[in-house]
Amino acid sequence: MRRAERSAASADRRGFLVGSVVALAGVGLTACASGAATADAAVPNDADLGFCTDMAFHHEQAVAMCQRVLGADTGGAVQNSAAEILQNQSYERGLMHAWLAEWGQSTAPPDTVMGWMGMETPAASMPGLATHAQMRRLAELTGIEKGREFLELMRAHHVGGVHMADAAVDAVAITRVSTLAQQMSRQQTYEISLFDDLLTGLYA
Repeated sequence: MRRAERSAASADRRGFLVGSVVALAGVGLTACASGAATADAAVPNDADLGFCTDMAFHHEQAVAMCQRVLGADTGGAVQNSAAEILQNQSYERGLMHAWLAEWGQSTAPPDTVMGWMGMETPAASMPGLATHAQMRRLAELTGIEKGREFLELMRAHHVGGVHMADAAVDAVAITRVSTLAQQMSRQQTYEISLFDDLLTGLYA
């Protein structure tokens, strides 16, 4: 097998691994959330409300990034990653919106974010969010360059998400929210390591 073919095969295996792990995480979330929803009767605090509102907003852009690359000629690793991130983060966003509705809270996009972390900032300046120009560039690029841009933007997006999830773990009052935050942190940290591998390999 030629070196280019070996690299592509290795990248596809890594992409498959991303998909497998994210899919398993989604199954775990379904199980723990459905069980905890009936057992956990704690009243949400500001961190519960803020984290669910802000992370749902953050996830919205991740979903949009995935939609911009799916079906494009970016290589199998990026296609697999985008498909699974789209599925997983769409589910998580829906879950957090359901909880917010249960608590009588709005699910509209916030104007400011991270106040519950003592770091209140305009929503557009949220750590990890791509700019409008970056999102437009992602939509316009093709081939491996498009794949590389996706990996770089999603990596930065995940770093911002992990920062928020880690802050939520001990700040929230409701067990199911803390469990979700821990799973997000673990999953996205793992994905960052895979993105780094791809960015120094096939997508360098």
